[in-house]
Amino acid sequence: MSVIDAIARRSQRLPTRVARAAVRDLGVSPRRVGYRWMEPQGIRQYVQERLDRASGGEYEVVDPPERASNPLPQNIGKLEELPADRGWWGYSFRDVPTRLSGETLIATVEGCRVVPFLDRKSGEFHVCIATSDDRVLEIREMAFRPGHARVFRSSRNRRVGRATWILERVYHNHSHWLTAHLPKVLIARGLGLLSETFLPGSKTNGTIEHSLGMLGIERGDAPPLDLIEPLRVDELTVLVTDRFRPRLLRSVRDAFRPWISGARSRRLYVSRARAARRRLVNEEDVWPILQEAGFERVFMEDLPFEEQVRMMGEAEAVVAPHGAGLTNVMFCPRETAVVEIADLSFPNPNFYAVASAMEHRYSVLSAETRGEGHPLERDMWVDPGSVSEVLDTV
Repeated sequence: MSVIDAIARRSQRLPTRVARAAVRDLGVSPRRVGYRWMEPQGIRQYVQERLDRASGGEYEVVDPPERASNPLPQNIGKLEELPADRGWWGYSFRDVPTRLSGETLIATVEGCRVVPFLDRKSGEFHVCIATSDDRVLEIREMAFRPGHARVFRSSRNRRVGRATWILERVYHNHSHWLTAHLPKVLIARGLGLLSETFLPGSKTNGTIEHSLGMLGIERGDAPPLDLIEPLRVDELTVLVTDRFRPRLLRSVRDAFRPWISGARSRRLYVSRARAARRRLVNEEDVWPILQEAGFERVFMEDLPFEEQVRMMGEAEAVVAPHGAGLTNVMFCPRETAVVEIADLSFPNPNFYAVASAMEHRYSVLSAETRGEGHPLERDMWVDPGSVSEVLDTV
C-alpha cells in the first residue's frame, strides 16, 4: 500500500483537517476520503480554466464590480462615529458609504452536481455545487460543509439535462429571499430560464409563495427542489449576484409597482412586540412619542405579504427595531425616512445597505441590550429622548 493510499484510508476516520490536508496538499481524490473535504474553486476562474482547455462552459459579466457613494446616516456627523466591526457580514457600517458591490455573473458549467444538505438539528439548508473533477465552486452562501459528505456518498441522484440554480443557504429567511433571491428570479425570467430554474419546493413560507404569485409565477412554471436529493446536471447555469447591488434591489421594487399606489401618506412603526427575540422592551415608553408624531403601529406577522408591500409603498417614514421586517423598505418610495433601532455593539449593516441602495434617508439609533444569550437573541432598550431627537430630522 502506498503512502497516499494509507493516508486516504486514515482520512476517512480522522478529523476533517486530515482529509483536507490529504486532498489539498497530496492530491488525494475527495472520493477516497469519503468526501470529507473538497477543494473550493472560484466559479469564474474555473470556467475560464475550462475555456482555456476548450472543455466547455461560458460566463458573462452582466454588472462589473461597482463602488458605492452613499450618504452617512442622517443623524451621524462623521464616518468615525459608525461601527467598524465587520463581524459575520464581511463589511461594516463604516464600509457602507463606499461599499464595493460584487459583479453580477451568469456562468454555465458542464457536468456538475448540485448537492443540497438539510441540517436536521438546526433546520438550516446548505448547498454546494461540485464540478466533474470534484472541486466545489466558490460562490457566496454556497459552500461545502461536513454534512454534505453523507449526501455525496449516497447513490441517490436525479439527472437533468439543463438547470439554472439561484438558491443560497438561507433562502427561506424573509430578508434573504427578498434581497438575495428575488433579484435572481427576475434575472432568470428575463433570460427565459425560469422553466429550468429550481425554486423551493413544498417547504416554503408565505413570503416565498405570495411574492412568486404576485410576480405571476406559478408552481408549474419551474421545477421544485427536493431538499435532500442531489442533482446531476449536464449543463448548469448559475446566477451569482451581490445581495446589496442597487440596480438589482430596485428591480424588485419595479416588479411590484402594480401593488404600490405611491400615495406617500403613512408613517409606520414596525413593532417586534410579538416576536420571540430583539423586542424593544420599553416600547410602551417610546410609542406615545411616535404616536404623537403621526405614526401607526403595525405588526408584520399579522399581515399577508401583499398588504406589507402596499403599506410600505405608501410610507413617507418607517421606524423599526432591527429585524427582517425592515427589509420591506425595499418597497418604499425614494427618499422615505428610515430609522433603525439597533444594537451597535453587534452591528449588522445590512439594512443601512438596503436603505442606501433604495435611496432612502436612513438614520440609526443605538440601543442597549437586555437579557442573556447570543447578541442576535437579546432584547433592546432605546432612550426615548433619542427617538424624539431623530424624529425632528424626519
